[in-house]
Amino acid sequence: MGPSGSGKSTLLSIIGGLEPPTSGRVRLDGIDPYAGDDAARAAFRNRRVGFVFQEHHLLAGCTALDNVVVPALARGRVTNAIAVRAARLLDRVGLASRAHHSPAALSGGERQRVAVARALLMSPRLVLADEPTGQLDSRAAAAVTDLLVELASESGGMLIVVTHAEAVAARVGTIRRLVDGRLLDGAARDGGPAS
Repeated sequence: MGPSGSGKSTLLSIIGGLEPPTSGRVRLDGIDPYAGDDAARAAFRNRRVGFVFQEHHLLAGCTALDNVVVPALARGRVTNAIAVRAARLLDRVGLASRAHHSPAALSGGERQRVAVARALLMSPRLVLADEPTGQLDSRAAAAVTDLLVELASESGGMLIVVTHAEAVAARVGTIRRLVDGRLLDGAARDGGPAS
């Protein structure tokens, strides 16, 4: 959490291998995504990181199911096991009956649940969610947050969520605040020690 412009989204981009840090290093499972070229960094993201953005970034000409399997396409092809997992994830997010609908035929909450399923398809080690509930009402926001926490936990992955919503932060667990370029413990709201 942190004020607008504090660098929350930039921090997620750095952690996820999208934007190189100006100083310091990033390591996930001992791997520095910035040690290799662009192709190596793309492979790192595809194998280890799932992203859920505030804007769902679904492909308009594809069905919900097609959008979920997009990460597998980066690996070459969609196997039967991947197709089955995608269908199960859509079922878990409550969209089994909407699997063959285009994003235009889905509500905002449904589109965001498709994005959650897509982020979790490859069982990533790390799931990064940048304001995943920012455009949802409180009920849909709670449902999406619960799904993220539950599904990331089931796959044994880490979950980092950027949010302005205290209710979302409380559901996720440990809270850190980004203030004046420093990441603080949730309890250190008054400018206490960095974590």
